[in-house]
Order: sequence, then C-alpha cells, then structure tokens
Amino acid sequence: MDTTMIILAVIIIIILAIVLYLISGYNGLVNARNRVKNSYSQIDVQLKRRNDLIPNLVETVKGYAGHEKDVFENVTKARSSLMNAGSVKEVSEASNALTGALTSLFAIAENYPELKADQNFKELQSELTETEDKISYSRQFYNDAVLMYNNKCEQFPSNIIAGMFNFKEADFFEIASGEREAPKVQF
Repeated sequence: MDTTMIILAVIIIIILAIVLYLISGYNGLVNARNRVKNSYSQIDVQLKRRNDLIPNLVETVKGYAGHEKDVFENVTKARSSLMNAGSVKEVSEASNALTGALTSLFAIAENYPELKADQNFKELQSELTETEDKISYSRQFYNDAVLMYNNKCEQFPSNIIAGMFNFKEADFFEIASGEREAPKVQF
C-alpha cells in the first residue's frame, strides 16, 4: 500500500466518524424533544380531566351556595382561559389561575356543612385532588424532560448539531409566584 491509499483511508474513516457522530447527536436531540412532547401531552391529558370535573363541581356547589356568583364566574373564566391557552407559558399561567379559583371555591364550601357532607361533592373533591396530584407529577416529569433536552441543546458539542438542525429550547412549566412562598401560619 502506498501512502496515498493510507491517507485516503484515514480521511474516509474520519468523515465516517463525523457522519456517525452527527447522526447519533441528531437522533439524541430528536429523542429528547419527543420526550418533552410526550410529557407535555401527559399534562394536557390531566388538565383535560380536571376541566371535565369542574362543571360538575361548580354545579354541586351552586346548589348549596348559589349566591357566591363571583367565585363561580372566576372558576368558569379560568377554566375557559386554560382551554384556550396555546403555549406552555399560557397553559402554565392559566392552570395556576384555575388552581387559585378552585381554592376559592373550596374555601366557600367550608362555610356549608351540608355541602361538605354531600357524597357527590366528596367524590368530585377526591377526584379533583387525585387529578391535581397527577398534574403535579406530570409537571415534574415534563420539567425533567425539558431540562435534559435543553441541556443537550446548550452543551458542547451537541449544541452545534442543535443549531444546524434548528432545535429550539423548550419552556419549563412554571408555578405561580405566590406558590413559591411559604404560607404564613399565625396562632
């Protein structure tokens, strides 16, 4: 073998290694992006379940506390905003607003012992609590997937591949700023 063949073989091996690295990096980014999409769809499923429970809950509470019109309107508006939200940030904000409105609704229920004793209300409240827990877990899984994906988009050398193929960073599912603060307890 002469040196030309050796140099040509080395160049082909280097090019092949670069191509294999690009394919591997691209597939890793696609995998991470799809994990983000999948985890977001899990949040979406749970938010839909919560949205389906809310009208029944509102109607049940209305039967006992019909004069609390503002609270019912706030819950309905927040639910509508969530259903019409598009981006992760909009969904996050609308979800937080709905959680606040539901908190007000449950605070009202505390004033009506007959309502708290109503079996239908108890079941709806239990289902809603279970759904809220699932939303919380889904958010955590989503944010973990976003972290992994964003790290791949930012870290060298996969950031070069991300830039070449137009991979954009994903948004985290944020909590409301008031939820970050510890509640004040007074005796």
